[in-house]
Amino acid sequence: MMKINRIQPMSVNPYERTSRVEKPTKAAKKTDQVEISNAAKELQEAAKFSSERLEKVERLKAEVQAGTYAIDARAIAESVLRYYKR
Repeated sequence: MMKINRIQPMSVNPYERTSRVEKPTKAAKKTDQVEISNAAKELQEAAKFSSERLEKVERLKAEVQAGTYAIDARAIAESVLRYYKR
C-alpha cells in the first residue's frame, strides 16, 4: 500500500485567490447598443407608405360615395401610354 503525505498545510485554500473579483471602475461601465438592420428600416418605410395609401383610399372612397369623384380621362390615357412606351 502506498502512503500519500500532504504537501501543503490544511489552512491554505488554493481557490481563494481566483474567487476574488475586482470591482469595475466608473470609466469601465458598459452601455447597451441597438442596431437596426436595413431590412427593418425598409419595413418601417413601407409601413409609412401603406398608412398614406390607406388615407388616400379612404378619401377616394368617400368622394365616390358622395358622387364628387371626377375622372380625368386625359390623365388616365397619358398614364397608360407612358406605361406601354417603356
